[in-house]
Amino acid sequence: MNPKAVFRAVIFALGWGLVASPAALADDSAAAIAAGGLVARRETRIVMAREVLQISVKKIVVDYDFRNDTDQDVTTEVAFPVPPYTNGIVEGPAPEEQSFQNFKLWVNGQPAHYDSQATATLKGKDVTGILRANHIDVATFGHFDWVESSNHESKPISQDLSRLPKPVRDNLVRENLFDGDGPDDSQAGLWTVHLQYHWTQTFPAHSTVHIRHEYSPVVGFEMMPRETIDLFLMTANERQAAKFKYPPPPQDLKFLGSFCPKISMLHGIQQKLNDDNSSGDHSVFPQWVDFILTSANTWKRPIEDFTLIIERPKPEHGGKVFINFCPPANGEVEKTDVDLFQLHLTNFVPVSELHIGFFDVPQAKAAQPEAK
Repeated sequence: MNPKAVFRAVIFALGWGLVASPAALADDSAAAIAAGGLVARRETRIVMAREVLQISVKKIVVDYDFRNDTDQDVTTEVAFPVPPYTNGIVEGPAPEEQSFQNFKLWVNGQPAHYDSQATATLKGKDVTGILRANHIDVATFGHFDWVESSNHESKPISQDLSRLPKPVRDNLVRENLFDGDGPDDSQAGLWTVHLQYHWTQTFPAHSTVHIRHEYSPVVGFEMMPRETIDLFLMTANERQAAKFKYPPPPQDLKFLGSFCPKISMLHGIQQKLNDDNSSGDHSVFPQWVDFILTSANTWKRPIEDFTLIIERPKPEHGGKVFINFCPPANGEVEKTDVDLFQLHLTNFVPVSELHIGFFDVPQAKAAQPEAK
């Protein structure tokens, strides 16, 4: 993790590009990065017979059964596209998180090899050739790292840039590919990375191929004050809003609404916050994971059998975690275990993405006895 990063973030990709989280950012927040499933370049001959999607704040696991009903073998490129990313040297996740370096792949139960392809753009211009000519790794921003500077503070450097002759380094800085090269200057790459993991897959005629992949999400989080929940539950009119000394901004209400929160859940959070006898701020701490469901539409539609499994994390503050999201196709979510929730659909065609909220409500503090 980037030692200057204040926040930790999550991931997912649609087709070949990025979809932004609908969350409004605040001082105590970080955006999620949305990635999705495997995509083909519109391969309509292969049926996604089954998809089991397991989501937690620590891991995304997707199991597929792809079926070829034709009389011929089909060989095509399959990819896991990573959303375009930059080197967040002050806030946000480190390059290894944004690039999903822990992506793993299995085909028919066996670990499978995949290739990676990374290109770089700067202000809309392709600069991949310049970087490669100087042996600077694109995806890692020249093997970006943090070292202790002469004044004993951490500074960002590019290991690939550091080993180049000074005239070459100076030229790359002038080209705005890096932000500085002085004794105590940072050497952070300024380009945008476009990365995908890909491989060639053969689907035999009248056969099914099982593919599994997993990676760690880049999770979004935000501190949400009690007032946001209170106002959300009220009819939004000026008289009621005037009851709040510091009414939450409209984007906070929109952010809460993006999870399709259940009224019963919000009342439950209210009650838990009411039970907290501490004198501090009454807030909840939602995290969220985004997943691009519509990436499945690059295969033959519909998904014949789709299962979503969501695992509830253990509360960080000793309280309770509430899960809320907008169920695809308005499907029914069932609780299958203490911390497991499941949704099952057949002949499913995704038309929207997943935006799953995990609302961590701190445990109520015991009231302190009054001094006699």
